[in-house]
Amino acid sequence: MKNITVSIDDHTYRQARIIAAQRDASVSALVKQFLVSLGSETPAPCDLRKEQETLLDALWQSHPGFTSAENLSREAVHERS
Repeated sequence: MKNITVSIDDHTYRQARIIAAQRDASVSALVKQFLVSLGSETPAPCDLRKEQETLLDALWQSHPGFTSAENLSREAVHERS
């Protein structure tokens, strides 16, 4: 288990001690609980990559883009109306 040091202002520390006392816990326990919950909320980078690939695949399926048959000629692209 690792120890960390956190610097906070006096007012914030007092508020944390009050909340910790109300919950029958220590300030360290509150910080640990917060960090553990923060870690469980953040998806792993590999999950983000998989989610991105899934979204891009879905987008590609709904909008497959242009095919070479649909390409405009140079003249058509630069045609002025």
